[in-house]
Amino acid sequence: MSMSAGCALPEIDWRAPWFEAVSERGQRALAGGDWRETLSAQAAAQERVSGWGRALRFVAPERLPAAPAYEAFIAATGCVPTRANLHDFFNALIWLTYPCGKAALNARQAAAIAADGVRATRGVTRDAATLFDENAVLFACSDAALGRALRAFDWHTLFVTRRADWGRACEVLPFGHALLEKLVAPYRSVTSHAWIVDVPRDYFGWTPADRRVWLDGQIAPTLASAPLTPRDFAPLPILGIPGWWPANEDPAYYLDASVFRPGRRRND
Repeated sequence: MSMSAGCALPEIDWRAPWFEAVSERGQRALAGGDWRETLSAQAAAQERVSGWGRALRFVAPERLPAAPAYEAFIAATGCVPTRANLHDFFNALIWLTYPCGKAALNARQAAAIAADGVRATRGVTRDAATLFDENAVLFACSDAALGRALRAFDWHTLFVTRRADWGRACEVLPFGHALLEKLVAPYRSVTSHAWIVDVPRDYFGWTPADRRVWLDGQIAPTLASAPLTPRDFAPLPILGIPGWWPANEDPAYYLDASVFRPGRRRND
């Protein structure tokens, strides 16, 4: 078990490729003490803020009053109610890894709550924002043909014919914290909501940290104000990504239509 006083979590295999962006920070947080306090100190040192510019910190869920909605409370106070579980642990790590994107989502959700109140159904925009927050990956690509293959459910082109282009013309970076939680115990059908980001060709020559900062800056304006719908995403089975799962070295792996489904989406 990975243990920290008061906030014990199941063991996490930090060597898994999907944890690359959060591995170092996550391991430091679990090295001792309450990981909420450790991550709050990191947020303060890096001047991370909520969607409304309040200093960010991760607090016990008892700090959330009965009346305010979760996103509105975070925006107004900077306090992120954080339970001692994997779901909220990864949420905190993503706040620190993609601070601009998370703040933009928080501001948008809080503004929607302020305008419309808390409803039984969230509406299209809030549904899309929630999908992004919980289950998105950033599909960074410098070749538009790869994005078209993803949207067309053309798995053979994306994963077999163009396999050598992974890491030099496209890559995937997880954003959704619920997705990372599922990947602690991965299973074949884990499927993300991919958000395609066009990147310059020299992007793949940058360091991983520089790529994350650049992507964070690219997605934030869209998340803040552009139209969003669930149809903006493309489904992407995570364990199909080359190099992320040993079994997918065999092209026959992608013939499982229960996971790599043929699509109905228009190729646009």
